[in-house]
Amino acid sequence: MKRIVSFLSYSDFERNLSVAVKNIVGKRPINISLYKLSTQHRSIAKPNNKGVRESNERLEYLGDAVLGLVVAEFLFKKFPLKDEGFLTEIRSRIVNRDALNQVAKKIGIEKIVEFNSNKKTRLSYKSIYGDTLEALIGAVYLDRGYKFSRKFILKKLILPHYDLEEVIRVNTNYKSMIIEWAHQENKEIEFKISESKGNNHQKEFTAELIIENESIARGVGHSKKKAEQLAAQKTCEILEIQ
Repeated sequence: MKRIVSFLSYSDFERNLSVAVKNIVGKRPINISLYKLSTQHRSIAKPNNKGVRESNERLEYLGDAVLGLVVAEFLFKKFPLKDEGFLTEIRSRIVNRDALNQVAKKIGIEKIVEFNSNKKTRLSYKSIYGDTLEALIGAVYLDRGYKFSRKFILKKLILPHYDLEEVIRVNTNYKSMIIEWAHQENKEIEFKISESKGNNHQKEFTAELIIENESIARGVGHSKKKAEQLAAQKTCEILEIQ
């Protein structure tokens, strides 16, 4: 992962990846191995010389943290009079998985991500591009540092692909919407994980939204959070909450 080689000694795959990274990020990689790892979905992970199956999940974890920090700083400076609750909510709308998936597709992440299509499920397909984008951010951070990462995130991801006024106006956090509705209507609600199946890498959760001891809707997702959001979305549609 720390091996740095010249462009002339790259394999064909590495040359193509280097060009793709430059198109997305704005600069060629210094350490191409970081970017190779950022494109490796867990479905094709192979053991390294220490027996550890390497995928882009660790870089995804790092990229998620870097992205969250950059967006938080950006919103903090842009909205100096807004409170913590507003800033947290808008940040969550910007970095949620659906939004990141859309941005990832627009910038060409689907052309560089590597995965085993025979192992992917309908649910993992929905998150693979956003996950890879976060892993790419992690690679950029390790390769070029925070200052460059911040510039990349703001100028290549946030400013061209997000309409902040629209993000603020449209609330797609259905869980927050249903909780606010329940508070206004003095209703008791509960999110219950009624089922989970699959292994650690391909988990599927079923969330049930219960209002006043009555099951209203269910949602299925690759994470508990996603399942709850889908259950909340269905409930908002049933109750016509906007």
